[in-house]
Formats: sequence, C-alpha cells, structure tokens
Amino acid sequence: MAALSENMLTVNMLLSLFFLPGTLADDCGNIIPTLKIITPNNMEALSGSCLQIPCTYNTDNPTYDSSKTIYGIWMKGGVNYGTDRDKVIFDSSGSINTFSLNITGNLKEKNCTTLFPNLTTSHTDKYFFRVENGDYKASACADPLQITVKESPWRPRINISDGDLKENQSVTVTCSAFTPCPQSPPELTWNLQQDSLRQTEKNTDGTFTTKIQETITLSDTHDGYNISCSARYPVIGGIKTEMTKVTLSVSYSPRNTSASISPSALVSAGTWVELSCSSRAKPPPSFTWFRINKHGATNVSVGPVYKFNSNEEEKFYCVATNDLGQQKSSVILVDIRDDQSSVFQILNILKIMGIVLLCTSIIIFECWFRFSKKPKKEPEEPTYVNNVMVTKAS
Repeated sequence: MAALSENMLTVNMLLSLFFLPGTLADDCGNIIPTLKIITPNNMEALSGSCLQIPCTYNTDNPTYDSSKTIYGIWMKGGVNYGTDRDKVIFDSSGSINTFSLNITGNLKEKNCTTLFPNLTTSHTDKYFFRVENGDYKASACADPLQITVKESPWRPRINISDGDLKENQSVTVTCSAFTPCPQSPPELTWNLQQDSLRQTEKNTDGTFTTKIQETITLSDTHDGYNISCSARYPVIGGIKTEMTKVTLSVSYSPRNTSASISPSALVSAGTWVELSCSSRAKPPPSFTWFRINKHGATNVSVGPVYKFNSNEEEKFYCVATNDLGQQKSSVILVDIRDDQSSVFQILNILKIMGIVLLCTSIIIFECWFRFSKKPKKEPEEPTYVNNVMVTKAS
C-alpha cells in the first residue's frame, strides 16, 4: 500500500508538471480529457436564422463501445461532468432540448454535426460537447465552441480569377456569401448576367459558402466599371440584406489617338507651329512624332507636343504606344501661306474695282450730260375760233 501511494503521488506530481495551469482549457480543471472534437472553434450566426455546426469526435478510451447506445450532449457556458444538469441544453436521449437542437450526424460514425435553429443574440456563448456511452462518459472540455450571433449579415465577397486585368482577357467573376445555415442559403444578385447559377458549396472545415459566377471578356469599356453584388438572407420575420461593390481596373491599348495644330489656319513662313497628340490608354501612352517626306516617315520628336519653325508645307502624324499596343493618328497638314502672292491678289482686286468704278462713273456722267443738252420745246399760243380756244390734238 505504501508503494502504491508513493507511485500515485509520483504520477500526480508528473501530471502537475505536464499540465501546468493554462496548458489545458480552464474548463478542464484537473481532468485530462479523453474526448476530442473537431469543429471550427469560432462560429458566427445570424439572428433569426439557423446554424449548422460541423462536428466530429474521437476517443481512444477502451471503455468506449460503439456497439452500445451513444448519446450526444451539448452544454452552454461551461462543462458538466454529470454531477448536475444546469448547463445541459441538449441531450439526444430526449430528456433535455432547451433550444430545439438536432444532431444530424451519425454518432456511431463519430459524427456529431448539429443543427441549431432560430438563434438570437442571447445564444452568444461558449458551448461544449459530451458523449455518454455505457460506462464511458466524457466531455470535450479542451475543445470549446464559441458561437457569436449577429444582428447584421455579412458582406458578400467579390473575387476575380486574375488580379492583373487586361483587355481581351477572359476572367471569372465570383460573388460568394458566408452561409451558416445551408438549409436556408442567401439569395445572391448582381449587375452582371442575372441568370447566373447559384450554388452552395461545402468548405474544408465543414462550413458552407453560397456563390454565383460569371465569365466575361474584358475590354476598355470595363475600366472603371462597378460590379455590385447583394446577399439576401431569409430570417424569421423577413429578409436581411448586405451588399458589396468592386471597381474594375482594366489595362488597354491606345484608343482615339488624334493630332491637332496651333494655329489652325494658314501660317506664314517662319511661324512657330505647335502640334499636340492625345490618346486614351491605360497605362498612359508615350508619344512619337513623324514627318512624311518623299523618302517615307521620319521620327522627328518624342512627347505629346512638338514645336517647330515652319518654312514649307509639311505633313505629320503621331503614334501613341503602351505595353499593350500602339495607334497612329490621322495625318495633319501644315499649310504655308504665300504672302507675296496674296499682295498681288489684293492689288489685282483693287485694280478691277477701280476700273469698274471708273466705268460706272463715266456712264453716269454721259447720261447726265446728254440729258442736260436736250433742247426745250416752246409753248404754243392758243388758237381762238369765234372767241373759243381750240387745242390741237396731239
């Protein structure tokens, strides 16, 4: 007996060394747990909806016998070791079911997956699982499950298959929403194709995600385009909605490349001329200027603006270039005005106007002169017959 007591004391001392305070969860106290469960450890739920808890358990205790009846028990707020039942909220034997829980997994296959319906924020707490199987009774005190119940839903996530977006590239856009209750998944809608197929998928940790997908071919018009997606969660008494939005940033080759000239009218020889090139592109393009001559096109300048002293008629165009391509502007003409010819033209016009004015004056004078020289007729004396005046018929 003395030897046995000494051995037990040694074992206790070793246990106290191996399991120092804080080594195991505080809920285990001085007990070494023989039951382990695998859950996500921390789970969130939406008030008014349900929560499916993925759960498996394991034990190597020889007293566990899967051929016997197995009962699963859930406790809220702390561990119950069978001495009292105040923390038990569910017992698969049917004796207790405070929150209408349902173990949907097969306990004989060590599957303790549980459906927790109609949650409210008051259900936020720490939960523990316990197995009772004949003489085997153990709680997973080292594996608590923290459940947090929220009033507001989660924002959906928008993911694009390739983060480096370029024109003519096909990408898959996915909108996904956390789904704590796969029996009542959220409805997803977005401003892409409305008949996108909705599917609910199981994650590696046993939780679920609902998603919709669409494949699009990018163009320059998608740059700056906003993709919005909303998730509508059905809850008791209505719907709770949350939305998210992303803005696409798409690279594309130069578009609408054009060249302009200042001054835009005919210019005199020796005048300074400014040519400007513009283009729409992402990333912003570089610009190169070319002069067209009888030998072809010659590179004359780099940059959006080219200034030069013009002495003859010339043709130019610019090219906008970035990593994705290039685009050429239309040809622009620098037209030189012949100032000497213009003077001669003005003099000729003045000469013609002078001749016309002179001829007109001569004609007017001639008409006036002839009219002024025409002899005037003498008035005829009246003829009287028998004292009556007789007028000659004209």
